[in-house]
Amino acid sequence: MDTDHPVLHGERVTLRPLERSDVPRVIEILQEHAVARWWGEHDEKRVRRDLLDDPETVGFAVETDDELIGVVMYSEENDPDYRHAGIDITLTTTRHGQGYGTETLRLLGRYLLDERRHHRLTIDPAAANERAIRAYEAVGFRRVGVMRDYERGPDGTFHDGLLMDLLAGELR
Repeated sequence: MDTDHPVLHGERVTLRPLERSDVPRVIEILQEHAVARWWGEHDEKRVRRDLLDDPETVGFAVETDDELIGVVMYSEENDPDYRHAGIDITLTTTRHGQGYGTETLRLLGRYLLDERRHHRLTIDPAAANERAIRAYEAVGFRRVGVMRDYERGPDGTFHDGLLMDLLAGELR
């Protein structure tokens, strides 16, 4: 386990540093149809590269009752004039709509704002991902604007993204 990053405990979820042994379960989650729709295809090489080996990203396993139910990650902009953190999250579809995502975002958000001393957090879902957008708004993220043709989707075409942010003091 990566000891440089803490284990964060909430009421129902625990966030712990992602480990190499988590990769098969993470791939299973990312291959679920309702997840892959937004995240695209992921194999072991891509998961390791993007979630474990990228020095710019800190990945956490999201667990409840010792079950890995998702992944949440952050990256930081450390230029003092622009300092903020960006977040991304995905959960297994069997846990959608049960409050695990909002609890995870609140837990990571408190850590980033209070411990890592960020004043602003960002998240950038696909503009069409209304379920995710509602979850982000529930914890205090606000819509900043549409980023046109922001990301290439699994279908190979570019899709709009929605930039959302949350300032210190807005976390609910």
